[in-house]
Amino acid sequence: MPKSKTESSTPRLSEFAKSFVFPSTIQKTVWPRVEAKGRELGLGFDWWQSQLGTVCLGYDDRGKYVATVGGVGLSIPRQVGKTYFVLAMLVILCVLFPGLQVVWTAHHLRTSTKTFTTLRGICRRKKISPLIRAMRAGNGEQQVEFTNGSMIMFGARSQGFGRGFDEIDVEVFDEAQILDTKALEDMIAATNQARNEHGALLFFMGTPPRPSDPSEAFELRRSKALEGKAPNAIWLEIAAERGSDPDDRSQWPIMNPSFPHRTPVESMERLRENLGDDDSWNREGRGIWDASDSSRVIDEESWARVADPASMAIDRLTIAVDVAPDRTVAAVGLAGLRADGTWHVELDDHRRGTDWVAHWVKDRASKNRLHSVVVDELSGLVEERRGRHFLIGTDIEVTLAASEGRDMAIASAKFYDSVMGASLRHTDQPQVNVALSVARKRPLGAGWAWNRKDAVSDITPVVALTLALWGAQNDNVKRPSRRTGSRTAVVL
Repeated sequence: MPKSKTESSTPRLSEFAKSFVFPSTIQKTVWPRVEAKGRELGLGFDWWQSQLGTVCLGYDDRGKYVATVGGVGLSIPRQVGKTYFVLAMLVILCVLFPGLQVVWTAHHLRTSTKTFTTLRGICRRKKISPLIRAMRAGNGEQQVEFTNGSMIMFGARSQGFGRGFDEIDVEVFDEAQILDTKALEDMIAATNQARNEHGALLFFMGTPPRPSDPSEAFELRRSKALEGKAPNAIWLEIAAERGSDPDDRSQWPIMNPSFPHRTPVESMERLRENLGDDDSWNREGRGIWDASDSSRVIDEESWARVADPASMAIDRLTIAVDVAPDRTVAAVGLAGLRADGTWHVELDDHRRGTDWVAHWVKDRASKNRLHSVVVDELSGLVEERRGRHFLIGTDIEVTLAASEGRDMAIASAKFYDSVMGASLRHTDQPQVNVALSVARKRPLGAGWAWNRKDAVSDITPVVALTLALWGAQNDNVKRPSRRTGSRTAVVL
C-alpha cells in the first residue's frame, strides 16, 4: 500500500502513486530552475509536485525532454492540485523561455474558462503582474500574453479550438478522458515545429473515464504505460485502493497527497456530497479505473449465452454493410428471423478494402429474397439516382442508415437489448467475437453508438450486424429492386 503524507515527511512518488512510469534516459532536468524562479515569484510546490516536475522536465543527453514524443499522462482525482501544478509550472516556463507558446484545451468551454480564471488570479499576483502584457477573453477563447513574447491560449475542443495552430511548444489536453483520436490528430501536429530548445511537451490530464466517454486516446496511453510499452512517455496515476469502501476515510491520504495540508476535510466532504453516487465518486474523487475488461459493452458471458453455431434465418433476410473510417476494411452482416421466431445475426463476409462489396451484395440479392439492404450513409458506397439510393454500380436500392444520428442510436440499443434479453442468436464467429471485445460506446444524442477501443481496432463486423438487425426489424425500409430469386433461406 502506498505511503501517505503522514507516514513520511518526504515520500517517494514512485511508492506513493498507484503507477508512476517514466523514461530511464533522464540526464538532467529544468525543474531546479523552475522551482527557484517559482520561489522568487511566490509560486510554491508540494513534495509530490516537485518530484513530478523533476521528471516532466527531465531531458536526455541530447538536451531533449524525455517525454517530448510520448507526452505526460496524469490520471489524478479532483482537488489534488494537478491543475495548479501544471498552470504554475507553465507560467514559470513562460518567464524562463521567452516566446514560449502554450495551448490549453478542455472538452467543455466551462472547464477552460474556469482554468483561465485561475490563471488570471495567478498572473495578478504582485510579483507576476509586471511580467504580463495583456489578458484577453472573448468568443470562447482566452489568452495571457507575457512581456517577453510568451503566450498561453485557452479554448474548448468541443468548439473546434486548437486546430490550425503551428509552432506550439506545449499543449495541455485537460479532461483527457473525453478526448477521441480524431481531435488528438487534429491538434498534435501543432507541436511539429516547436521552437523550444528542449522540444515540445504534451500533457494529458484527467480522471478515469466513464464507459460512454470517447476516451480511447487516454485509455491507450494508460495501457501502454502499464504494459511497459511506453519508453518515451510519462504516466502518473494516483488512486484509492480498488475494492475499498467508498466512504473509507483512511483512503483519503492515499488518493490525495494534498490532504489534509492543501485539501482540508470539509473540501473532501463537499466533493463527496456533490459527486453523489458511488460511481462518480470512485472515478472523479478516488481516481479508480474500471477493471481492464469492464468497459466492454456486452460481456463475454452474455454473448456466449446466445451463441448457436447452427442458427439460420429463414425470413426478413437483411444485409448490411459497414466500412472502416480509413476504408481499409469492410464487413457485410446478415440478419433475419429464425423458424422459432428468434432473431438471427451472422457475419456474411469481412475483407480488406471495399472494391469487393458491391459484387458480393449483388450476388446475395440475386439468390435471395431480401427484406432490405442497409448501408451506412458515410460508407461512400451509395449513389443517388432519381431521388433514390442505390449501391454503386448496381441496381440494388438500399436503405441509408444515419451513422451520426437517430438510426445508429436506435440500432445499437436494439442490438444490445436483443443480446441481453436473449431474443437473438449468433453463430459464434471469431471475427465478430474479436470485434465485440474491442467495441466501446460513444455518446450519440440521447443514446449511444459503437466506438473503437483505439485507432487500430476493427469493429466493422459488430456494426454490420447491428445495422442488419435494425433493417430486419424495421418495416420502414426500401425493398431491394433486384429480386431474381424466390428462395427464402439465405444461400451462402
